Amino acid sequence: MDEIDHIRQQWAEQRPEFDTKPTELIGRLLRVSQFISQQMENTFAKHGLNQAGFDVLATLVREGPPHSLTPNGLLARMMVTSGTMTNRIDQIEKQGLVRRQRNDTDGRSVVVTLTEKGLTVINAALEDHLITQASLVSTLNTEQRGMLTGLLKEWQKGSQIP
Repeated sequence: MDEIDHIRQQWAEQRPEFDTKPTELIGRLLRVSQFISQQMENTFAKHGLNQAGFDVLATLVREGPPHSLTPNGLLARMMVTSGTMTNRIDQIEKQGLVRRQRNDTDGRSVVVTLTEKGLTVINAALEDHLITQASLVSTLNTEQRGMLTGLLKEWQKGSQIP
């Protein structure tokens, strides 16, 4: 019996009319999510990054050479607010991982481009990130991971979660 089982048992004793099965599922998902987030943050920190910086750099790498996007292009791919995006870009620009430069196709805007240093950092961080992810799911076999992925995808789709 773990802490979540104990919480459900307490609710069953105090308020037996409530169905706490959803609490068990959501509680476990939240704990797993928090653990995963912390492990990934530890991995990013080894490379001088956080989740936000990693996300921007990874998005630029996925675009392919020249690894550039406008801030609006980043916004569209990352689904964050413009203020959040500006802050993220500011932070990794201070680290020398990206640079802002005039957009050749629209002089009124800029593009955000990975620097050589940024490409080196994201490639190393990505490698460690994938190792961390593999370790995090290693307690589940391939079939279990596929089943869980499918279930979560159905839940996401059915709940209209982006």
